[in-house]
Amino acid sequence: MYAIVEIAGLQYKVEKDQRLYVNRLNVEAGKKVKFDRVLLIEEKGDVKVGAPVIDGAKVDATVNGEVKGDKILVFKKKRRKGYQKMNGHRQIFTSITINKITAKAPAKKAAAKATEEKEAAPKKVAAKKATTAKKPAAKKPATKKAAPKKPAAKKADK
Repeated sequence: MYAIVEIAGLQYKVEKDQRLYVNRLNVEAGKKVKFDRVLLIEEKGDVKVGAPVIDGAKVDATVNGEVKGDKILVFKKKRRKGYQKMNGHRQIFTSITINKITAKAPAKKAAAKATEEKEAAPKKVAAKKATTAKKPAAKKPATKKAAPKKPAAKKADK
């Protein structure tokens, strides 16, 4: 079983007991976190895709701590000008371990209620249309009509 989940703006494919390094989260080490933006779940060949997320699905994880990534060097140079600049940084990641992936199906009552609302909505619209009859158009007061324009005189060819 695996899921595709959105964590800190990025999408990750996660499985149970997987250790993952994500962009820095503002959570202390040892705390549990839940991610409810689950985009896809695959379970025994059955794939559920959200639009955009799956309702009721969540991923539980434990924060292991913060880790620094590899050093990235940025070197700038303009040839024949004597300009060289070396700069770099180390990105900070949060290490998490995936504990559980939960894919709840919507309750039968909620699904039944949704279908009832869908069936009831067209009936209400049809009832409104049946009761609304066309009213005769009200006569507008007469206004002066402009005199018809005379056709333009044709120019004779030379």
